Amino acid sequence: MIAGVAQFENSDRSKTRNASGSAVPPVLSVKAGYERWAETYDHNHNPVLALEQRMIAAMLPDLTGKRVLDVACGTGRWFSLLAARGVAQLIGADLSRAMLRMAVSKLNLPLALIEADCAALPLKDGEIDFAICSFAAGHIRNLDVFAAECGRVLRAGAELFISDLHPDAYSAGWRTGFRDHRGAAEIETIARSCDDVVTTFCSNRFQCVATYGFGFDESEWPIFVAAGKQELFAAASELRAVLVCRFRRMH
Repeated sequence: MIAGVAQFENSDRSKTRNASGSAVPPVLSVKAGYERWAETYDHNHNPVLALEQRMIAAMLPDLTGKRVLDVACGTGRWFSLLAARGVAQLIGADLSRAMLRMAVSKLNLPLALIEADCAALPLKDGEIDFAICSFAAGHIRNLDVFAAECGRVLRAGAELFISDLHPDAYSAGWRTGFRDHRGAAEIETIARSCDDVVTTFCSNRFQCVATYGFGFDESEWPIFVAAGKQELFAAASELRAVLVCRFRRMH
């Protein structure tokens, strides 16, 4: 599946755009959206991405000698952080060829790139020791199929980190999207509760170790300032912006 990330938007985004006379951004399909986004994906700092990366990086286990899978890897935002934990091999899988073309620049790492749907990974049963899926679960229509595929390729005892836009932020109007020379665009997303995600994975050979809801603090303030959105920081900081679910593959 395509790698995704939540673009921070004003929680009253649609009303503001309509009142100002601007068109509401079009909603693109997942594939079309990420194919278009790939060219600029690495160039714009995003507070939601920064928050997620800051919190998960502190929780990553030692991966020395492990075979690690980045599902919906996109341009490889997680590659260097995962490789720094001592991985034996890092596999990045994504359905977007444009995203993978951008990820090629990270090939100085012990890395293999695979163009594949997350529901049909060309990997052997139980060959993965750790996996992460960052901001993609909300784009997956059949989460049960994806969870079953993760249960197939991860070995017993392996951990899986799933991150996404927090349901609280989604309810407040935040959406996955970007802006490029053609204007603003959103990418279609399926709203799910934390319980929905946990129940689905626990029905597919996983145990939920923990769930976390993270909000902004002063670490993300400079990103708001750089984007000229500092007036939105206080309200945004009142919400949980990122959901992280930590699972372990059962025996």
